[in-house]
Amino acid sequence: MGEFIPDYLLREQAAVGALVVFAVLRVLAAITACNRGWPIGVVEKFAIGAAALYCAPQLIDLLAHTYIVPGSSAELEGKVIGAAIALFFSPILSHRLGYE
Repeated sequence: MGEFIPDYLLREQAAVGALVVFAVLRVLAAITACNRGWPIGVVEKFAIGAAALYCAPQLIDLLAHTYIVPGSSAELEGKVIGAAIALFFSPILSHRLGYE
């Protein structure tokens, strides 16, 4: 028989992955912006756009195949939650490091 992965595990794995990816991405983008003199608002918009692109495949799966792909909603929820947490707290870390 096939293996079944519970939704909460998919959600947790996606959330942790998105949290790590976007926290690191946001801090590195703040360092680059600081060194090149870019406004921090550009970094914020870039990070939000990258998070939207990161979540887009699961959103398309959810909208196109609602009844066929049941795990995509759990993965989408995890990615959105992880990206939101990272994009909320990483400016605090960048500020504490002195890049904002």
